[in-house]
Amino acid sequence: MRRFFFLSLLAILLIEGVVYGRPNVVYVMTDDQGYGEMSVHGNPILNTPHMDKLHDQSFRLSDYHAAPMCTPSRGQLLTGLDAAKNGAINVSSGRTLLRAELPTMANFFQDAGYKTGIFGKWHLGDNYPYRPEDRGFDETLWFPSSHINSAGDFWDNDYFDDTFMVNGKRKQVPGFCTDAFFREAMHWIKRQSDAGEPFFAYIPTNAPHSPFWAPEKELKAAYAAMEGHDLPQFPGVKRDDLAGFFGMILNIDNNLGRLMDFLEEEGLAEDTILIFQTDNGTNFGDRYFPAGMRGRKAQLWEGGHRVPFFLRWPGGNLGQSRDILGLTTIQDILPTLLDLCDIEPTNSPRFDGVNLAPVFRGQVELPPEDRMIVINYSRLPFGFEYPSPNAPSQMHREGGVVLWKRWRMLQDRELYDLESDPLQQTNVIDQYPDVAAKMRAHLDRWWNDVKDIVNEPQAVIIGSDRENPMMLSACEWLDVFVDQQVQVRRGVGKNSYWNLEVAEAGEYEFEVRRWPKEVNASFTEGLPAMADYRVRWGVEGVALPVGEVRIQLGREVQRTTVDPSDTSATFTFQLEEGPILLHTWLERSYRDPISGAFFVYVTRK
Repeated sequence: MRRFFFLSLLAILLIEGVVYGRPNVVYVMTDDQGYGEMSVHGNPILNTPHMDKLHDQSFRLSDYHAAPMCTPSRGQLLTGLDAAKNGAINVSSGRTLLRAELPTMANFFQDAGYKTGIFGKWHLGDNYPYRPEDRGFDETLWFPSSHINSAGDFWDNDYFDDTFMVNGKRKQVPGFCTDAFFREAMHWIKRQSDAGEPFFAYIPTNAPHSPFWAPEKELKAAYAAMEGHDLPQFPGVKRDDLAGFFGMILNIDNNLGRLMDFLEEEGLAEDTILIFQTDNGTNFGDRYFPAGMRGRKAQLWEGGHRVPFFLRWPGGNLGQSRDILGLTTIQDILPTLLDLCDIEPTNSPRFDGVNLAPVFRGQVELPPEDRMIVINYSRLPFGFEYPSPNAPSQMHREGGVVLWKRWRMLQDRELYDLESDPLQQTNVIDQYPDVAAKMRAHLDRWWNDVKDIVNEPQAVIIGSDRENPMMLSACEWLDVFVDQQVQVRRGVGKNSYWNLEVAEAGEYEFEVRRWPKEVNASFTEGLPAMADYRVRWGVEGVALPVGEVRIQLGREVQRTTVDPSDTSATFTFQLEEGPILLHTWLERSYRDPISGAFFVYVTRK
């Protein structure tokens, strides 16, 4: 009888282990750190002992590709779908919004009983229903748009003691930003662990994205590391920028070391999947250490999208750490993690990525050998080549690269053989017509699958109880790039409109501003520059001769004159439920526009 009771209890515990013994997941993704920006990959300046250690302990995807820019990579990671399908195709211009109907990685983990938290850069929408708290994250610490000090960010955030969005409210968080993200993530992880809760912690740093500001300790180390190296002069880039860039990477490495030590000390390392990757190619690396590749961030060359990927899971019975060959992509990670964590999602879309769990487990040696991948994204409306100058923020069939084994076909007009030409110097498309034809056929199939939805703009919802009142920033102006506080300071003469959805009919108040509320400056007032040490970001806020403000919602237009001391102009509209476009103008006088209004505060009364 006792034996029967013991076996029954053991069976129950084993079943409980299947249900509750799933691994935790900690996912670290850095911003604009290239494949070569760590010492284990041969970088001549950086010494990154903790990245190197994690590399040695991990399964490494050696031919792993993200998108060449931030938002598309993030959307593809969290949905397992191509950017062309998930809506997040650009880094600004109203094109960052991840389709609201799609479940994210956080939703899947949350539905499976995990606690979920984000600590860092989101970049998939600043307003409802696109914020991380709307997309499956229980705990949220994040900042708006593409970088700290963006147009939508708390004004004059400078990486130190900044004000972030913390669980739906703005709150000042002490310390350097990367230190704060890792510290708060570890505090949250400990609370979940102490409560016996499985967790998914997502730590996407803003570093080393510009502005290039680093803590004094790592900044000094970066300057010292640069001594004796004949670094080339980059147009528009100062030595201080490079030191800040390197210093931020050194700081990330120190924080990664703290995280790894913390997991060990808390007894969590064995049963935690720890992943490290970067979101796209390097900002600078191709110009001083290309790591055997051509290209950088925002480019279709290999260096723009091939990034490191390390996965460590000591208790996963996956065998020895090793390099995993074969073509893989960021869309593969969600289906892979769901399998590794024994999560069977319901009502999930058909993923574009491949489940790599059998590869990690050693059940198959390589990912599908003959797979082709399309990397495509919408260009920024400045400084880059794009097929259609009339719609620069949209995605086009010819705007991407097709990857197949050793071949890379760029924009359906250039073909490179990485085996004989790793730096992609010689276009061989005329010499290999059969290869080009096969890759072109794949591109056509891919485009036919996405073309009907790829450039469909997503709408920000106003008037919802989930976010009322709310702030709209120029970051969401459709197909016009105003994403940086320096652009607002300069009073750039740009304008576009917000694509909105009215949640419910009623009276709405629109408070139109040139500067955000926390500044409380008038329409015509200039602002002092940030501290001098911040190099090219130290831009004064210019005075604008605003005498009139105009606003249009649908077909209704209202206008008012403003005094030089006025900080805002407020308008009231009766709105019906449904889609609507919002236009604003800051004008010298009637029909004499200067720019759009950079900030609008919306309240459903």
